[in-house]
Amino acid sequence: MFFAVHPLKRMIAEGEGPTQDFKKTISSAAKIAKSLVAFANTKGGRLLVGVRDNGSIAGADLAEESYMIENAAQVFCNPPVRFELFAHEYQGLRVLEVVIPESREKPHTAKGDDGRWWAYIRVNDQSVLASKVAVDVLRREAAGESTVISFSGKEKALMEYLDRHKRITLTEFCKLLNLSRRAAMRTMVDLVSAGVIRVHHTENPEFYTQV
Repeated sequence: MFFAVHPLKRMIAEGEGPTQDFKKTISSAAKIAKSLVAFANTKGGRLLVGVRDNGSIAGADLAEESYMIENAAQVFCNPPVRFELFAHEYQGLRVLEVVIPESREKPHTAKGDDGRWWAYIRVNDQSVLASKVAVDVLRREAAGESTVISFSGKEKALMEYLDRHKRITLTEFCKLLNLSRRAAMRTMVDLVSAGVIRVHHTENPEFYTQV
């Protein structure tokens, strides 16, 4: 016999990851803004408010949580993040689904406790602070700029290094060719934007590999 799976349970079964996050409740508009901009800056995603980290349903006050999302998106995100809200009910408990599409206005930033604006990206199931290289790549993507690479001495030296060592950090690249950090970042932004190398945000400091 076939039993239909409730849409909410089906979403929860996917677990947390690059495009989905669970929140039992939203305690701070400033904190949830980081998640909103991270999804908008990456591939888009979905927040399920009223769901615990382990996937169990806690339920949510839809009016209160909707207000918090609206406040976060409009006040604590720059530029404001677009989203859609959907309500779900399961066994008498309500869950708010917040859908954030990938943005064309990258990079979005969230206002920090220090009053400054910071960009975030989605890495696995976390919203992490974006590096200067990542921000510049996002800015170039949003502008629709094409990147033409001329393989000079430093690009060739980098690729030869990666052939031998497989990965490199920005600091190692600076030391390899005695480059300033700014010059090294410009080269990395060019190569990442052109799809020649890939940036990995899973470690601190982030590192780069050949595509």
